[in-house]
Amino acid sequence: MRLATPGDTEAWVAMRVRLWPDEDAGALAEVRAYFDPDWRAAAFLAFDGADRAIGFAEATIRSDYVNGTQTSPVGFLEGLYVVDAHRRSGVGRALVQAVEDWTRAQGCTELASDALIGNTASHAAHASYGFEETERVVYFRKPVATPVTP
Repeated sequence: MRLATPGDTEAWVAMRVRLWPDEDAGALAEVRAYFDPDWRAAAFLAFDGADRAIGFAEATIRSDYVNGTQTSPVGFLEGLYVVDAHRRSGVGRALVQAVEDWTRAQGCTELASDALIGNTASHAAHASYGFEETERVVYFRKPVATPVTP
């Protein structure tokens, strides 16, 4: 396991698209953003014995309010993915540990994350990594048309 480099982009994007298929079009640009030195973000990749990427974790430092936290800024686990054949083998735990270490090195005392309300597999994984559920939120939106001036 190691910090992602630009040379990892292709493998990282491929895994990212498996995790978030609806965001396929923007995956490459989002991965490239992690290499911006002005953005407080890091990504870690895990590899098998044949040097094939088998998982990733993305993290950022968030300074805005993060639901359920008591401090600011906080580390935020933005995404975590392990290929099916390597799940339940400690890869996810090792990736989360790398994010925790990075978060601590950034001066933060809390690491937060989120999951869709119906994603019970993610809820269980978070609990197994030591996260505690803090609250449940349902977000709403209502489009408001721009008034037409006569």
